[in-house]
Parts: sequence; C-alpha cells; structure tokens
Amino acid sequence: MTMLVLGAALWFVAHLLPSVAPGLRGRLMSIGEGPYKGLFALTIVGSLLLIIFGWRAAVPSMVYAEPDWGRVVNMAAMLAALILFAVALFKTNIKRYIRHPQLTSILLWSVGHLLANGDSRSVVLFGAMGVWSVIAMLAINRRDGAWQKPDAVPVSRDLIPVVVGVVAYAVLGWVHPYIAGISIY
Repeated sequence: MTMLVLGAALWFVAHLLPSVAPGLRGRLMSIGEGPYKGLFALTIVGSLLLIIFGWRAAVPSMVYAEPDWGRVVNMAAMLAALILFAVALFKTNIKRYIRHPQLTSILLWSVGHLLANGDSRSVVLFGAMGVWSVIAMLAINRRDGAWQKPDAVPVSRDLIPVVVGVVAYAVLGWVHPYIAGISIY
C-alpha cells in the first residue's frame, strides 16, 4: 500500500504546486521551460507507475460495503467522465457550462469508483484523486479569478468529444484488466 500512497501523494503535490504556489513554479522555470516540462512529465509518469504497481501490489481489505447499484452508476459515470475529459481538449459549448471539464471528469471517475469499490486501495486512490480534483478546482478559481466563459461554437463541435469519449470508454474497458487487474465486463 505504501507505493500506492506515495504515487497518489506525488501526483497530488506535482499537480497542485502550480495552482497553489505559482511563485515556486516560476522559480522552478528558471531551469528553462523545456527542462521544467520534462521534469514535470517525469514526475507524473513516476507517480502513475507508483500508482499502477502500488495498486497491483496492495492487498485490499474491505472498508465499506459498496451499494448493489454502485457498479452500474460507475459505468455511467465513467462514460460521462471520459466525454468530459475529451471536452477539455476541444472547443465546445460544454465549456460554457463547466469551467473545469477535465477536473470534473476526475471527480466523476473517483466518485464512481468509490461507489463500485469499498476496499482500502480504492479508498486511497479514488479518495485522493477526488479530493485533489476539488482542491485543484478551488485553487485554480482562486488563482485565475472570475470565470470568462468561452464564446459559443457550432453545436456540431460538441459531438467530437462525445465520439472521443465513447471510443476511449471502449478502449479503457478492454485494457482495464491489464492496468488494474480487474475486468469490468
């Protein structure tokens, strides 16, 4: 469980520092933009590896009994989460209603998985990611001030993240056993 906790903590800190300590980010950028981005990317990859291997190595114990409907809600939440994650990559009208589509997708992913899994490693990983997404949204809102909604775009552009999200849903369903060791089908 230690690897999983370290991976989640590393992810949490690396992603929150730019939002809560922009001065520190500025000082770190003194090494140059390329090296800073490389160091950030290595930190994120390292945190993901710790999370994946930590998840697989952790011996789960039950913390709570998940509801019978939790798995179904998680499947729906995951589709919505993947669509919202894709929304962040494109100009869509959805961004006119959701300020942080990518962080909202992480929150949906976390809550959905907590409804479907009541074991200790799920509480650590999905709990940490859910808390991180909420703190990150609040920190970004504080740092950036009032939300400037983007201009409207043709409605047809809203379909792009839906298609991307559905394809990602199918692919993640297929690779989930290899990443998490758990089949979702």
